[in-house]
Amino acid sequence: MPTLNWLTRNEDVGAARRVPYRLLEELPDLSAGDATTGNLLIQGDNLEALKALLPFYAGQVKCIYIDPPYNTRSAFEHYDDNLEHSRWLAMMWPRLELLRELLAEDGSIWVSIDDHEVHYLKVVMDEVFGRSNFLTNFVWQKSYGGGSKAKWFLGLHENVLCYAADMSRLPELWLPPDPKALKKYYKHKDDKFDERGPYRLQPLATTSMDERPNLRYPIVLPNGDEIWPEKQWQWSEERTRRALLNDELVVSTRSSGKRVVSYKQYYRDESGNVRGRKPATIISGHYTQHGSYESMALFGLQDKFSFPKPEGLVHTIFESCTNAGDLVLDSFLGSGTTAAVAHKMGRRWIGIEMGEHAVTHCAPRLRKVIEGEQGGISKAVGWQGGGGFRFHRLGPPAFDADGRLRPDIRYGVLAAHVWFSETGTAWRRDAASPLLGVHGGEAIALLFNGVLGDRRPGGGNVLTRATLRLIRERVAETTPGFDGSLTVYGERSRLMPATLERERVAFRQTPYDVKARA
Repeated sequence: MPTLNWLTRNEDVGAARRVPYRLLEELPDLSAGDATTGNLLIQGDNLEALKALLPFYAGQVKCIYIDPPYNTRSAFEHYDDNLEHSRWLAMMWPRLELLRELLAEDGSIWVSIDDHEVHYLKVVMDEVFGRSNFLTNFVWQKSYGGGSKAKWFLGLHENVLCYAADMSRLPELWLPPDPKALKKYYKHKDDKFDERGPYRLQPLATTSMDERPNLRYPIVLPNGDEIWPEKQWQWSEERTRRALLNDELVVSTRSSGKRVVSYKQYYRDESGNVRGRKPATIISGHYTQHGSYESMALFGLQDKFSFPKPEGLVHTIFESCTNAGDLVLDSFLGSGTTAAVAHKMGRRWIGIEMGEHAVTHCAPRLRKVIEGEQGGISKAVGWQGGGGFRFHRLGPPAFDADGRLRPDIRYGVLAAHVWFSETGTAWRRDAASPLLGVHGGEAIALLFNGVLGDRRPGGGNVLTRATLRLIRERVAETTPGFDGSLTVYGERSRLMPATLERERVAFRQTPYDVKARA
């Protein structure tokens, strides 16, 4: 596969591994609403913030949408094309690597970009996410007119590159049906399937599919007449026969005398779900002008955000690839559009913004959303308010210069780092138990900070026969029949090496044996 080379590529490809794990510190005064919703607004460098999220959210994010700087010769103070282009790629590569680690196996990432860097970004994302996981380049019509100041052409579009974490696991993408479609297309009614609503007629024959001999057969009508397709039918013979018996086929005769077979496509499928539509590769109807109007309504003319994406664009993306309760992430949050849309749609969200916009734009906007703000997509989704978010800033590194864990770290944070360092996956377990979980035939436990009641050896920070018995009991409760090894992190062990070997226990001392995962 072709790769892209730039001035600092060798250094940039390994940059994500060198980023320190930082702690996240909540600022309650900037948080709002219900703190239990799981929504996070993080202020800080997004590279370090993404690394800080890995122990807690690796493999958990269903959809990532980012709108990074476009590198339009105004991103940096002094512009040199070769250097500038390299700096832009140096900024993007490690962030894309970390975003890949956060993405769920059945998730997708969508990146807005214009023509200055789209082709280079495509090659980089092919390498990071795998060329086979490229879904498509959606073309977003960003404007509905204007351009009187354009020198050569009227630029009406930008791009949204879309990749799956794993194309074989990516669910089908669907949008809700066009509200106008019910009146325009579904004009027929059928008392037999009244619960499925009206239907429209679709031709059963097709000439566009690859030729398949098993799809060429006669349809035998009740009077014995046979109808053959010009090329072949769309359905198997068994399915067609079943539809004919179920009165789901309609035979009509054209003026030429040729008989045509159509099938009834109901507004609702057999499960009662309203029939959706596939996302088109050209996204229109949501324009930059809309985003500007939304920003002015939120912040006023003086403080409006420059060229924000309209809520409708993000809404279209989330409608096609997420469901209520899914986790979405935007690490270039800007004025907070992605978080606002996700909140109104009932998705959980994480937003990261480096600058003061996190405080001056994102947090106030999201507080308005909680209060029931009615701009953007609010009316379309029936938004009335509610929910909440927690505001965090990046704290100190979790590990010192030698890679050893800070001794004053909290149990839940340490548990997440221990689990992630052992498994490479996010920890989402019971913080009140010394057993962190079972992964790949190995049980992992943490004795720290009085998790069993107090800090005395009998209380749980030291591995003794009593604490080992408690861990074994917990393993038996959660994983009956478990017969694998056990790794225990603790302050120290009072068990002899021979006992540890016989019990198949690997003991690791905290905080010294907890290492930062590269």
